Amino acid sequence: MEMDYSQFLLMKEELSLIAVIVILFIADLFMSPDNHKRDGKPVLNTLLPVALLLIHTVITLVPGAEASAFGGMYITTPAQSIVKSILSIGTLIVFLMAHEWMRREENHIKQGEFYVLTLSTLLGMYFMISAGHFLMFFIGLETASIPMVALIAFDKFRFQSAEAGAKYILTAMFSSALLLFGLSLIYGTTGSLYFEDIPAALDGSALQIMALVFFFSGMGFKISLVPFHLWTADVYEGSPSTVTAYLSVISKGSAAFVLMLVLIKVFAPMVTEWQTILYWIIILSITLANLFALRQQNLMRLMAFSSISQAGYIMLGVIAGTSMGMTSLIYYVLIYLFANLGVFTVINIIIQRTGKVTLTDYNGLYTTNPRLAFLMTLALFSLAGIPPFAGFFSKFFIFAAAFESGFHLLVFIALVNTVLSLYYYLRVVKSMYINKSDEPIVAFQSDNYTRVSLLLCTAGIIVLSIASVVYDSIDKFSFGL
Repeated sequence: MEMDYSQFLLMKEELSLIAVIVILFIADLFMSPDNHKRDGKPVLNTLLPVALLLIHTVITLVPGAEASAFGGMYITTPAQSIVKSILSIGTLIVFLMAHEWMRREENHIKQGEFYVLTLSTLLGMYFMISAGHFLMFFIGLETASIPMVALIAFDKFRFQSAEAGAKYILTAMFSSALLLFGLSLIYGTTGSLYFEDIPAALDGSALQIMALVFFFSGMGFKISLVPFHLWTADVYEGSPSTVTAYLSVISKGSAAFVLMLVLIKVFAPMVTEWQTILYWIIILSITLANLFALRQQNLMRLMAFSSISQAGYIMLGVIAGTSMGMTSLIYYVLIYLFANLGVFTVINIIIQRTGKVTLTDYNGLYTTNPRLAFLMTLALFSLAGIPPFAGFFSKFFIFAAAFESGFHLLVFIALVNTVLSLYYYLRVVKSMYINKSDEPIVAFQSDNYTRVSLLLCTAGIIVLSIASVVYDSIDKFSFGL
């Protein structure tokens, strides 16, 4: 049968991103570092990827109609297109905040590699999101995971970065093996790897329950859910702060959305089984992560446990298993993206200028850098879910979705944990505004790229807060679902 190459045109997000990767690869290959330096600082190599990714995001921002290609291996829907756009916006903010790190003398020659590797992981996430076949899904998953190892170990002059890369590749390898074993059991019991064909062949046998457990275990590592979270704190602390920001938001958001799609589409006949698994995973993830976050002094480790807790909240949208749950999940990831990247942008710029990262280092930050302290507070309040900030509405919508599906006790436990999480978020605010320091972080001016990334994060939090007040129901954020 002759192949219809026009099907490739349905992959507009992937084709556009591949074009960006190729242009950046060629630019990095043929341009010497001296060609893109102005006053000793690399300029063009930051401006070029930011401009290209911005064009890519604008081109793909409007979702197309629902369609499938290559016999159903590739599927695109408005919801999937919107998630890809959210990930692109997050990557754009990460590129902006990476400029300060990249301008260091020992790092500027590796800028092209950083951008190409980051966009390669994003391309893998695109394929994973649009997969309609488990082979396509796995290829996307590995395309997203393998370059991530190089990014985590990117700062080769720091031992912690290399150690974090080793820990991540080992956990990624084991989680992929578990997931692949689960997929082999699915194929063995159903005779198909197509998402559309599998549900009719599911009968809840022991092998299929094992397949579900192995698949969920593999995805649990990617999302860093308890008990698959043990790598998270060490990797977040050891990675370059820019990579940690990318890992905590972009990678986690895409994996959570894909897990929801697969559970609802493929494992629909086994809804009781996967909701039971999720029920206990959510309780463990939110509770243990919050308890461990209470005792952290290093801000990177604190944000690591915060991200594990946030992953538990995101799973409330998954366990709901409804269109409202899916919409709430997308909306939660969008708000989490702006708030979390806002926090990491402040942490990153302070690390680059001072090397300080502990909670006591932030004592008296408001006296020397009041704007940074204010923006950090805004983002932390949103993460904590304090009204009237956007994070409050994202938590409210996702709690409402789980509550409507009958998980009343689970929502109550999540609410109690939200109060618990207030403590460690407000500890950071207390350090910046109330605690005194004889040697506070010195006053400094952020570079323009960092300012733009902070502006985007702040604008995102404020605009989404206003939008949440105006549209008092998540049903109005239907995203075409």
